[in-house]
Amino acid sequence: MTSTTGPGADPAPKPKRRTFTAEYKLRIVAEYDAAPAGEKGAIARRERLYSSHVIEWRQARDAGALTALTDHRTTPARPKKSAAELDNERLRRENERLKKELARNKAAVEVLGKAVALLESVSESAD
Repeated sequence: MTSTTGPGADPAPKPKRRTFTAEYKLRIVAEYDAAPAGEKGAIARRERLYSSHVIEWRQARDAGALTALTDHRTTPARPKKSAAELDNERLRRENERLKKELARNKAAVEVLGKAVALLESVSESAD
């Protein structure tokens, strides 16, 4: 059993990625573009942004892609499948595997049956 309070435990929770709305991005780009040369860095520091954020958002705005200003990397997580759905998928895969195995075995039995019939006809003709 692991302890979350031991000397090797990391007490800091995992940081969450920030997300920005399209309105926020447009507001910051407009403010950044309107600022004099010496003030642009102050805006970025105040908002804790990198210049690459502003450049990327400006390019998206100029391309007319307001939807491009939404962060697609932070989409909500896919809902987890229920235990019954997972079990159904596993059973379907197993069923397909068994069907293939059955078809292979039927073909082998058919070949063996033909081989036995051939051997019987050969042994009858030898007598």
